[in-house]
Amino acid sequence: MGQLVVETTDLTKMYGGFTAVNKLNLRIEEGEMFGFLGANGAGKTTTLLMLLGLTEPTSGVVRVCGKDPARDALEVKRQVGYLPERVGFYEELTPRQNLQFSAELNRMRRAESADKIDSILGMVGLGKVKDQAVSTFSRGMKQRLGIAEIFLKEPRLAFLDEPTTGIDPNGIDDILRLISDMGKRGITVIFCSHVLPQVQRLCSRVGIMSKGSLVADGSIDLLGRNATASGMYRMEAEVDDAGDAVVAAVRNVEGVQQVEVADKTLIVTATSDLRGQVSRAIIDAGALLLGMRIEAYDLEKIYKRFSKEA
Repeated sequence: MGQLVVETTDLTKMYGGFTAVNKLNLRIEEGEMFGFLGANGAGKTTTLLMLLGLTEPTSGVVRVCGKDPARDALEVKRQVGYLPERVGFYEELTPRQNLQFSAELNRMRRAESADKIDSILGMVGLGKVKDQAVSTFSRGMKQRLGIAEIFLKEPRLAFLDEPTTGIDPNGIDDILRLISDMGKRGITVIFCSHVLPQVQRLCSRVGIMSKGSLVADGSIDLLGRNATASGMYRMEAEVDDAGDAVVAAVRNVEGVQQVEVADKTLIVTATSDLRGQVSRAIIDAGALLLGMRIEAYDLEKIYKRFSKEA
């Protein structure tokens, strides 16, 4: 296990008699792109507020970058970036001026930050408008500026809350590319979104909240197998001859549980990813392997399955 940037133990938040978050145990390692999912009222936003130190837990333990957000708020803020659903900047100031103000708040020297600000604004596509008032910006441009602020700060961890809401399709692709760049720079990302294909595109792991509890946590592949195939792997092998000898050879591969035939495609259910072994069995049986793929899981189906069960 790598170094943890988020760690909660039985984290609980109650409002009167209502339990918003119920004994949450969550671990997020440095460098992960973590998708945090949940319907309105599931407890996701309350969890984020506790991780950011904006509300105190009723009970349990929370550590962000090794610190308690409620008691070491300034230290956590130095190491954490946050892009809310609606970004707030000083509207009468330019992007350059807004970022310079942020740099000063983070104790960056003006001589060092000026060139860096110009470079980052160019990188996020705001280089040509860096001296225009933010009040003239579209929502997508403001989101870019919010991402620029995260790049400027270079935090260990970034919380992104619905970063593509209200942005046109071309702008969405640009925003997702910039978020991917955060991961490449070693920034751990917690990506909250209701647009599940975007989460699946970016995230290596997801957590699903429902009714205040974490009902699923793992890679999309693992959760997909658990949700749709009882933990099994499903592979499809296209062959030129799906005769009995080929089917028997594949069935004899250790770990293969079931082989179905659909025209010239073998649908193989196994305890692990056995594409190499299955391919060899097909070839050794005298058939020509035309193609092989492992089942790709749909995050929307996974989400609906776990949310429904909860």
